[in-house]
Amino acid sequence: MGRGEWREPSFEQGRGESRDDFDMRLSDDDRTLRGHRGPQRSEPRSQPRRDKRAGGGGGRRRGRKGRSFLGGLFYWTMVLGLWCAIGVGGLVAYHAAQLPPIDQLTVPKRPPNIAILAADGSLLANRGETGGRTVTIGEVPPYLPNAFVAIEDRRFYDHFGIDPIGLTRAVVNNLRRTGGVQGGSTLTQQLAKNLFLTQERTAARKIQEAILALWLERTYSKDQILELYLNRVYFGSGAYGVEAAAQRYFNKSARSVTIAEAAMLAGLVQAPSRLAPNRNPEAAEKRAQLVIAAMADQGLISQNAAKTALVAPAEAAERIGAGSVNYAADYVMDVLDDFIGAVEGDVTVLTTIDTKLQSSAETILVEALSAQGAKLHAGQGAVVSLAPDGALRALIGGRDYTKSQFNRATAAKRQPGSAFKPFIFLAALESGLTPDTIREDSPVTIRGWSPENNSRTYRGPVTLQTAFAHSLNTIPVKLNQEVTPRASVQVAQRLGISSALQANPSLALGTSEVTPVELTTAFAAFANGGQAVLPYVIREVKSVTGKVIYARKPANLGPVIQPQQLSMMNAMFHEVMTSGTGSKANIAGWEVGGKSGTTQDFRDAWFVGFTARLVTAVWIGNDDNSTMRRVFGSGLPAEVWAKYMRAAHAGMQPAPLPGGLWHGAPKSIFDGGAPVAGMQPPANTQPADSDRAWIPPAPREKNFLERLFGG
Repeated sequence: MGRGEWREPSFEQGRGESRDDFDMRLSDDDRTLRGHRGPQRSEPRSQPRRDKRAGGGGGRRRGRKGRSFLGGLFYWTMVLGLWCAIGVGGLVAYHAAQLPPIDQLTVPKRPPNIAILAADGSLLANRGETGGRTVTIGEVPPYLPNAFVAIEDRRFYDHFGIDPIGLTRAVVNNLRRTGGVQGGSTLTQQLAKNLFLTQERTAARKIQEAILALWLERTYSKDQILELYLNRVYFGSGAYGVEAAAQRYFNKSARSVTIAEAAMLAGLVQAPSRLAPNRNPEAAEKRAQLVIAAMADQGLISQNAAKTALVAPAEAAERIGAGSVNYAADYVMDVLDDFIGAVEGDVTVLTTIDTKLQSSAETILVEALSAQGAKLHAGQGAVVSLAPDGALRALIGGRDYTKSQFNRATAAKRQPGSAFKPFIFLAALESGLTPDTIREDSPVTIRGWSPENNSRTYRGPVTLQTAFAHSLNTIPVKLNQEVTPRASVQVAQRLGISSALQANPSLALGTSEVTPVELTTAFAAFANGGQAVLPYVIREVKSVTGKVIYARKPANLGPVIQPQQLSMMNAMFHEVMTSGTGSKANIAGWEVGGKSGTTQDFRDAWFVGFTARLVTAVWIGNDDNSTMRRVFGSGLPAEVWAKYMRAAHAGMQPAPLPGGLWHGAPKSIFDGGAPVAGMQPPANTQPADSDRAWIPPAPREKNFLERLFGG
């Protein structure tokens, strides 16, 4: 060490140890610690160390310690955030893997809707899973989609499928327990849930919902997303989409809803079962008020429009009648496949149903059963009304569709009783007989079976026309044996009876079961000039684009009744309405034909009749085939028939029956023939009773029957 040079002693240097020895030892230790080989000298310090007591060294260490804590906090925050991001990313990737590949993802096809229209184009019913057809944004008034935006997603046009602001607002409102007009999910997320996911409330579903919402926003425009939403969201009561909901709750199209109705529909989607206006009108109205206020607050409607909507709130429309149009709609669906096959998209079916006739038939039948059904033990009924060409005008399949969807008009097979006799008499006329032909009303037994007249009395020799008008039983039984039951079956089938018929003696009294629609169809040949018809209810089927998928063409099936026999049958039918079992159901000014029918033990009661404009059948009975209390076809069914047909013909110009009414040639009352119907007997001759015209004896005919039947 040079003179005048001072160096601070180091606490590492031991006593008695020279500097060189200390440096050498330090170098050895350093080499040992660093793993270096060979001699290495340490570099001399450029700055002398400060005394700890000066305070410099301690302050520096405290600064390093402070900076180390903040840096560590930042570091670990970054690490934690990174791991959270990785975790969230992994979670999203996992749930995304459970979805179909994005490049293969498509919006599921909406189940097709079948809109069933009446003959005048008004909607009868919708069929399909959705309950209504698809509508476009351009078809509906602007305030309808705006109502959904206002209450469900006010930032719909600003966000990218997920709305962080709206989500934050919803969380804050929930924490504060304050009400709001929005939820956390966007319309896009709700659509994603409705299109692709279940309704379960899980974190996994919410993650998938968000992923799908982003895909929807990338794939479709905002208006397309809103249109999809309006057509897919559920509104309760089986209605999917605004069109179905508007029809269900307001009996109108979504194109015609008011602001108040639009607000009620928009408010409904939050809780369809709880807010349905037909179940909870007060809650539905309160929710609609919130929607109207939100629309006005966001400038989607004017303040005056909002006030008007609040003053006149929407009300759910009441159901009209018992919903009988659904029986007609069900029948349309039963036969639609035969014409167009599988339904791939929304279609519109134009039918032949007349809404006025349908409503009238329903009202009259329901009122009659309500007034007399309990007293008569008559629980059910059916009405079928056809145009003479086979077009169904009204179809009532039961008393109340809401309680029973079984269509008795098309599916119930019941015994027609005496309403089947026209086919027996037609077979007899085709064999050469006439309405003036005389047959003996007397006891008859065929292989142990002995049918009787309802009165349990016999009139002796009568004309076929009289026997038909008063619904005697022995005469058609004898005629059926005369022409053979097989011939009677062939006549009935030729006219339109498709059910299996038993070719036996009791066929004459209507023991083989038929449906109301096929019996009505068979009677149509008597009303249209003898032409065969098939019942039809569909006129045209179109796609939503207006393309005609099916259009009915006029069918000419040819004649099934010859002119001579047709005029004879019409004369006999007309006699029923003027002097026989249907006299109370006659329609003044019209040529009317009809026939009543009552089965054994009063299990079925029928009245079937026609004019040149309509053919109508009425059936009354019980589903369990139980006995009614003396309900004749000429009683309650004839009353329903007459009231309906008189209303249906009101204002129409009377028209004669095609084929005319047969008139027999005048004959002497002493020549063994029969007089013209209505001809008076000589003054010294009295009729046997007031129900039949006087008929002179016809020994030759009587002897023939005695030889044929043995009595």
